[in-house]
This record gives sequence, structure tokens and C-alpha cells, in this order.
Amino acid sequence: MKGGTVQINWHDTQPVLTLDFHPESGFLATGGNDHDIKIWVVESDSSEKNLPTASYQNSLSYHSSAVNALRFSPSGEYLASGADGGELILWKLQPNNEGQSAWKVHKSLQFHRKDVLDLEWSPDGSYLITGSVDNSCIIWDINKVSVHQILDAHLHYVQGVAWDPLGQFVSSISSDRTCRIYANKPLNKSKGNFDKLHFVCQHTLTKCEPPITDDSNKGAKTHLFHDETLPSFFRRLAWSPDGSFLLVPAGVCKYPSTTETINTAYILSRRDLSRPSIQLPGASKAIVAIRFCPVIFTLLNNSNSETLFKLPYRVIFAVATLNSLYIYDTQSLAPIAIFAGLHYAAITDISWSMDAKYLAVSSRDGYCTIIEFENDELGQAYKISEEKKTVQESEAISKVEVEKEDKMEIDNINGDNLVRENSNDKNKNNEIKEEILTQPKSTVTVRDNNNKPAKKRIMPIAIN
Repeated sequence: MKGGTVQINWHDTQPVLTLDFHPESGFLATGGNDHDIKIWVVESDSSEKNLPTASYQNSLSYHSSAVNALRFSPSGEYLASGADGGELILWKLQPNNEGQSAWKVHKSLQFHRKDVLDLEWSPDGSYLITGSVDNSCIIWDINKVSVHQILDAHLHYVQGVAWDPLGQFVSSISSDRTCRIYANKPLNKSKGNFDKLHFVCQHTLTKCEPPITDDSNKGAKTHLFHDETLPSFFRRLAWSPDGSFLLVPAGVCKYPSTTETINTAYILSRRDLSRPSIQLPGASKAIVAIRFCPVIFTLLNNSNSETLFKLPYRVIFAVATLNSLYIYDTQSLAPIAIFAGLHYAAITDISWSMDAKYLAVSSRDGYCTIIEFENDELGQAYKISEEKKTVQESEAISKVEVEKEDKMEIDNINGDNLVRENSNDKNKNNEIKEEILTQPKSTVTVRDNNNKPAKKRIMPIAIN
């Protein structure tokens, strides 16, 4: 494992707000406050620095405002980018006059009234879900290039959206302190005519009873998530690649016996999405982004390792706080690696390359960090046969072992108590102050997968 902050002119020293790896070519696309999308080639470096390098290829210029989110479609044919002011652009890879392929504007999707903060593709690439400052999620039909469905239950900014890789659910998280899970329930429009994609809100997570310790009594229900004062406009949640669980950031937990507030992320079991199953504590700062490694790995030969999961394989995921990066796997409690002090300003997004060789992180300080993994450093890839895949798609979560949890409260939130800000003022009020200085010295802690950690830090716990 090697890597660090790549000190190049990413977006004219302006904040880098989002990034994503192309699933086929491995190109890295970044979007920032300079209104541009830039394409980079990421390669290993054989020089003395021995750090991954990023070489500029070209820019995609069309947006008239900051680019907050971009994602390649599963096939790599399209690139969707969302920006301030409700701009949503669909790019398509098309051949040019020189016989090469280039990204060109395919369609402009117009319906959001305010900033688009996050977006995600459906597993087959036929649909797209977006979340916006206008408090709504929109599901777009890419083939018809039109609005398919509007989900407008949130009462404040929608800062994160995710699509279940098995296609049954979509999820969203908002600064109204709720996470909503929508289930696909086909709608019978007319006799013999079904709308195969129609989402209905199935669960709303907002409050729960705090964990009970030996020296505490049962306390009042507390909010699961940070409110709108969280100093980030992104709460990027994610599903595991096998669809077995959902990981939700921006969590907050208070114990009855103390006034201390713990920043956390919550793991939701597919078997019961109505309440968190596992609490994943963070560091001193709030967790703002989560991204799963697209490659699933075989189990390590470490029978002594403690785990809250009982899976026949290992799933690896990255968790970003405002100032640090943690890498976990499902076979152990402690992080595989911890990266701290990488940036002067808040982290905004994470992305893995499809071969799991690179992990990229963007920040508001105008720089990106790229981490490179050696061959088989994360383990051997686990191959799921087509016969087993069908079974796992219907019973994926049955292999996740969690303890019994307290009953979750579903609240009706009073929208009058929420602070609504003009999106044009967000950079003045909420933007983290940027100081483009010499990059901070990073601190990296790596745990050997073959040995049990001597000390347990930031352990995930089952909620009792």
C-alpha cells in the first residue's frame, strides 16, 4: 500500500468536489468549483517518490456552476454530472472525426430547481437517481430521457442517494436528520400494463433509543443523524456490492451516562432495513462519504479475528470523515488502514477503481489523494458462480449475523423547525475555509491482515 496527496493543479486550486473511476478504461474523472470536469490517467510511478501519478487528458466544459457529483454508468457508456442550480448533464462516449472516442453532451436533464448534490445509477444503467437542495429525489428514465418518478418526502436538502445493486431498493439521506428506504413495488397502471419501476417509502430512520451500558438506564430516544449544521454538503451513503447491507454516514450517537457525542456510521441489514444493526464509530469528525470496493475477496486464514459478519467472503469499504480516511473489511473489527492529515480542508468524495488497485479521495483544499494497492495486497478475488448468484440475490443478508436491537421510532418531523437556506448563500455560510498551503504531513496506520491487532480502535459494535 502506497500513496499520498498528488500535488498538481487539479481544478485551478479550487475545491475538488467529486470524482469517479471509469469502469472499463480506468480513467479518473473529477469535478470541482471551476465548473469543469477533468479526465485523468492514473498510473504507478517508478521514481524515488514511488507514488501514483495523475496525468491530465482533457476537460469536459459545459456546466455553468460548481460540479457536485459525477458517476459513470455501469457499462461506462455514459457519464452523469450534477451541479449547482439544478444542472444535470448526461455525457456519452462517442467517436470523433479522428477515429477516437470523446465525451460529448448527450442530454441536459432539467427538472431540479436547486443544486444537485448526489446521484447514482441503477444496476442496469437504465435509470438514474439524483438528490437535490430542493428537498427531492428524482428517478430519471435514461432511455426516454425524462422524469420517471419524484420522491419528495424529505423536508430539507437531500445530500446522498444510493441504488441497491440487486435493484429492489433506493435510499436517500437528508439534512432533515432522516434516512429513507424506498422499495420497488410495480404499479398496475391498467389491465395488463405494469410500471416495472415504482418506489414507495418503506422505512424512515430518524430516532432510536441509545445503547444501554452497565451503569446506565434506558434513555430517551435520540436522533440518529447530524442536523443541517454539519459542515458538509455531502452525506454519500452506499450499498455493499452484494446488496447485503447499506452503510449510512453522518451518524451521531449519545450514551445516557455521558454528554459526549460520538460520530458514527450505521450499517443496515437487508433483512431489516427499519433500524441500524451495527454502529461503526468514527473519529473526532463527522463521517461524510462511504464507498465500497467493487471487488469481493476470499476470506483470510485468520480464524482468531473477531467479526460481526458471517459472510463466505470479505467485503472492503472506505469511510471518509471530514479529515481522515478509514478502510475496513467485514472479517475484522479494526480498520485495515487509517489515513490522517491528508488534507487541510474537508474530504468530499471517494472512488475505487474497478480492479481495486486505486482508491482516490477528493478534498475542498483543491487536491486529491490517490492510494495504490499492490497485487493481491487486499486478498484474492472471490468469484461468485452464476448459480450461486441467483440464490444470493434473494438471500444475501441471511449470511450477516447481528444481535437483537431495540425498537426504532419512526417520527414525523416538523418542517417548520428546519432551517432553510438559499442555495446561493451556501458558500458564504457553510463552506469550509480553504487555505492552499504546503500539503500537510499525512499519518498512515496499517494493520497486517495476518495478525490480530494489538489494540482495538474505532470498533464497530452491534446495537443492543
